[in-house]
Amino acid sequence: MPIFQVILLAIVQGLAELLPVSSSAHVVVAEKLMGLDPSSPQMTLLLVMLHTGTMFAVIVYFWKTWKEAYFSSMEAFNHFAVRVLWATAITGILGEAIKKLIEKTMFHGAPKAEIENLFGRLDLIAPALAAAGVLILIAGLYERRQLANVIPEMIPKDGLGIGNVTFGQSTWMGLVQGLALPFRGFSRSGSTISTGMLVGATKERAERFSFAMAVVLTPAVVGIEALRLEKAHRAAISAGAPIDFHGSITASLLGMVFSFIAGLVALKWLSIWLENGRWYLFGIYCLVASGVVFYLHTKGF
Repeated sequence: MPIFQVILLAIVQGLAELLPVSSSAHVVVAEKLMGLDPSSPQMTLLLVMLHTGTMFAVIVYFWKTWKEAYFSSMEAFNHFAVRVLWATAITGILGEAIKKLIEKTMFHGAPKAEIENLFGRLDLIAPALAAAGVLILIAGLYERRQLANVIPEMIPKDGLGIGNVTFGQSTWMGLVQGLALPFRGFSRSGSTISTGMLVGATKERAERFSFAMAVVLTPAVVGIEALRLEKAHRAAISAGAPIDFHGSITASLLGMVFSFIAGLVALKWLSIWLENGRWYLFGIYCLVASGVVFYLHTKGF
């Protein structure tokens, strides 16, 4: 893959990662517009590595608030660890169950059926974007209604952002993250943060916990995609058409670096949109983006 394409995809990923608009959907659409196959092992590994780059950007950006909320004491860390591991376990169980169900139903028992083969289908990304948009819109309107009823003098001295989500809130967020894993377009951050807000967490707490869940989950997803690429590489060798395995790894690592840089830049100025009661605007954006993606699908992309 040409270096400029890797860099362009990394920038798209980095700029879209903080926003609850499904960075995966944006990268997949960009790949389609460039004539690439988003479902190929090389592309799915690249996508995961781009997420890894922005994951490191998220760690750098959120580290101070994570220290205050999760590492201020052993008790705070234990509360956080239990919740994030529980949410991740729920995500893994539900995500794997949905993956197997889709592979057995949509592929009708076809050999080598993989849900990743559906990742390039814009007709599936469009409704996933719309579903995320509706959820974000509902949560955003709920937030505005709550803010309208807040009396400033009643806000705790530590603010609305410091502290942890409850065990029940982490459960719901883990469940929704499990739904987001198999479906490109169903924004992981948008759906989990919105769910946290709807079950009583402040947006700041839900946002912080959502990105912490992503950091815990990403290494496992990277490992799965690396194994998938290695398996495809062996199969291609047997067929006499080997994949440039090392070239794919190199391109993915380069993309990770650029997505890290782009993610840091985006995080520096985009977070203000998450702090001024404008969450619902992202829902509107997802609905509009859903229409654009479906239009591209009708044009043969």
